[in-house]
Amino acid sequence: KSGLDPGGAWHAWGMACLKAGNLSSAREKFNRCLKPPMDLNQLNHGSRLVQDVIQYLESTVKPILIADDDYFATLRELEATLRTRSLSLEMMCEGKVQHNSYYQECLFYLHSYGTNLAIISFYMRHDCMREALLHLLNKESPSEVFIEGIFIPSYESGKLHMLENLLETIDPGLESWGVYLIAACKYLQRKNYYHILYELQQFMKDHVRAAMTCIRFFTHGAKSYTELGGRQTWLLKIKDHLKVYLQEVSRSSGRKKMAFTFRKKMSATDVSRHISTVDLQMEVTKFLHRCESSGTSQMTGSSLPTLFGNNSMKMDVACKVMLEGKNVEEGFGIAFRVLQDFQLEATEVYSKVAKQLVKQQKYSEIRQLLKCVNESGVAAKNDGDNIILNCLNEFKNIPAEDLDNLIQDMDSDENKIQAYVMCNKLRSAYLVSVRQEKTRAVQLVQHVRQLAENSGDDVVKAICTQWL
Repeated sequence: KSGLDPGGAWHAWGMACLKAGNLSSAREKFNRCLKPPMDLNQLNHGSRLVQDVIQYLESTVKPILIADDDYFATLRELEATLRTRSLSLEMMCEGKVQHNSYYQECLFYLHSYGTNLAIISFYMRHDCMREALLHLLNKESPSEVFIEGIFIPSYESGKLHMLENLLETIDPGLESWGVYLIAACKYLQRKNYYHILYELQQFMKDHVRAAMTCIRFFTHGAKSYTELGGRQTWLLKIKDHLKVYLQEVSRSSGRKKMAFTFRKKMSATDVSRHISTVDLQMEVTKFLHRCESSGTSQMTGSSLPTLFGNNSMKMDVACKVMLEGKNVEEGFGIAFRVLQDFQLEATEVYSKVAKQLVKQQKYSEIRQLLKCVNESGVAAKNDGDNIILNCLNEFKNIPAEDLDNLIQDMDSDENKIQAYVMCNKLRSAYLVSVRQEKTRAVQLVQHVRQLAENSGDDVVKAICTQWL
């Protein structure tokens, strides 16, 4: 008469029937006020009304009383016990739970009015993980339901191994779980749970991604190569994963193509290249670890370069190796291999090293660097000269004797003249100029005379004028 929504009344009546133990009557009353959700895959447990019903039913279920305790049971408990015992007791969920009518009732309401997440969470609460997984598969629920309903509860309660075993039992190839497992990996990565991620990747036999996680374990947060020296086992693990992957690839290429849809793929050449990167990183780590331990280490950068970074970081590794040994020659071999393996811009790296050596006032080391570069067999004709010119460009205050030695080491006279001019040694520039072929000499001397005039060096200007 008053036009009020009768839903609340039907719900209250249904709850009263439940409490009285009249389950069929309760179903009828609830049928008038409960509705199935629009989207079964929504990430919640359905309407509040359904949740109340489930909560009540779960709280009503008493464990089957053991005979000894029967003496202390109140009449009402005894009555409930007798009623429950008389109902068919099924052993489900691998014998973990004795299902009685109240559990069956929960499932009726969940299947009629609950979301997939609510059903799965119910199974998980009652240790029926297998049923939860099968429901997920049958309903083809999205991966969010798997993460929320099964995966998070499993690792939070320490049952990740149990989950893995069940996944494998239901589908030994894990193919039907691929989309869920990849989603779980992404979730763990977002949360920075890298140890659980690594454990899961090993279970998935996703060796390429497992190797990538090991790289993170090796590099993350390290402040020195001494620290990296203590993490070398991760490098061995990276190699192991990649080698196993190579074996699997070669085995499956012989047979018909195996459908490893969710595991990361990589060509055999790329994998081999990564293995040699790991080998080289091990050499770098041992070398720099030794340098840091013996105290020859000079450089302190904000971030620690490794060969797992981009090209700029790899160039930093090459520089570090050359600068941190007892002398340039000691680390040149490893640095040269880094430059060759990754086809890096060698002259740029050598110039960087030379500039550092000027800062450290190790001028004889620069000459040693040039000697190594020339002897490497792949240096272009002017590489050595360019390294010196790059240095002089930035540093004008190199002591006179060291400066002369460096310029004398240059191959091309033209470059020597350019170097003397840069350092304002016009007399030396004049002396090299006059040794050139006549026409070229005239041009060079005129240029030196012009510079002398501009800088007010009357002596050099006079000499040039006289020669001309």
